[in-house]
Amino acid sequence: MRTWLLSAVVVFAGLLASPAARAETLADAMIAAYRNSNLLDQNRAVLRAADEDVAVAVSSLRPVVSYVAQAGWQKADVATTGGIVVNEGLSASLTLSAEMTLFDFGRTRLGIEIARESVLATRQALIEVEQQVLLSAVQAYVDVRLAQEIVALRQSNFRLITQELRAAQDRFDVGEITKTDVSIAEARLAASRAALAAAEGQLMVAREFYKAATGAYPGRLAAVPGAPALPRSLDEAQSVARATHPLIRQAQHQVTVADLQVKVAEANRLPTVGAGVTLRTDDEGLDSQSLGLTMSQTLYAGGRLSAFQRKALAGKDAARAGLQQTAVGILQSVGVAWANLAVASASIEASDRQIRAAQAAFDGVREEAAAGTRTTLDVLDAEQELLDARNARLQAEAQRYVAVYQVLSTMGLLTVEHLQLGIPTYNPEAYYGAVEKAPSHSVQGKKLDKILEKIGN
Repeated sequence: MRTWLLSAVVVFAGLLASPAARAETLADAMIAAYRNSNLLDQNRAVLRAADEDVAVAVSSLRPVVSYVAQAGWQKADVATTGGIVVNEGLSASLTLSAEMTLFDFGRTRLGIEIARESVLATRQALIEVEQQVLLSAVQAYVDVRLAQEIVALRQSNFRLITQELRAAQDRFDVGEITKTDVSIAEARLAASRAALAAAEGQLMVAREFYKAATGAYPGRLAAVPGAPALPRSLDEAQSVARATHPLIRQAQHQVTVADLQVKVAEANRLPTVGAGVTLRTDDEGLDSQSLGLTMSQTLYAGGRLSAFQRKALAGKDAARAGLQQTAVGILQSVGVAWANLAVASASIEASDRQIRAAQAAFDGVREEAAAGTRTTLDVLDAEQELLDARNARLQAEAQRYVAVYQVLSTMGLLTVEHLQLGIPTYNPEAYYGAVEKAPSHSVQGKKLDKILEKIGN
């Protein structure tokens, strides 16, 4: 019997301890979102495609080797002095050729630089997606916690109004109040039940958003940790955003690309020098070889080259204006997020004062109602004001917490690295380093497969 009791105690203690051990933290949610995000996988693939553009551009510096194999059968009537002779036979030939651009006034090199700058811009876009994914995880986590707290608050309110209804019924039975007071309490109880159902429905909605953000439904969520540190002033936050936000950095690389496009348009007017080698053999054992240099230049194209150059200049102006507008938008976002944070903080302070006053009023009205100087409606009204104050406090606290992460996002700092989540992150240099020299043989292909497996894609 003692052994059985000891086993039961151990199992019961384990059941009590296990929920705390299984509690999911906000860091767990962000890690799950980072690892399970289809959006991140999609944009990583976009980045790898941009990496391949560099390889394509590099390949333009190398010779192009091709072959042509021909085989045929021929039958023909040939007139001779002795009459008509039928000639019939097979013929075959193999031609191997190689061509290479020797000099193009930097057009190929400019193409490589454009591809590299495009890769850097795409990397910054990936960082922005990472920020969106992590912010969605924070929002989903806080929303579930908030919904759970509101459900608990509504449940407490439902129990309290149930007690008030019973008290009203008892007072009605002894003739202290009228049937109207009982009906008022019944109506409030029905409204409380509806509000509880709505809160439970909102919790179900929040759970769905959590699953979409992290890849799984929430378990038992731990309390939110302390919010990350922020700069001391709005000006400091905007200064950080101007220097680090990925969208601004992306726009800077796009400006560089636009500048290079202008140079390409100018170089397109210049000649190109190339070399070619051809080797040919046929079925009769006749061989031929040729080696030559070519120089080509477009002298007139109906205004196409001039149009390309004007287009490049317009693109350059557009990219520079886009950079300025991106900076304006980011700084505005920092200001808005900072203001939202201040509003939420002020709302918390106001809600605290409201809760203290509403609690004092509710306690006083209940005592006065017990003494017969207040009605059931007065008690229910006071209780509703206290409920509204507590609900507002929960909402403001959730808004303030999310606002901190929104400020970090607008500064460009809402990343796995800055938050120090302690997990391996996607390394864009790994794939880029393997393809930037334009590998083509199977050994390199196996190497790329290993790199993709290593980085989790």
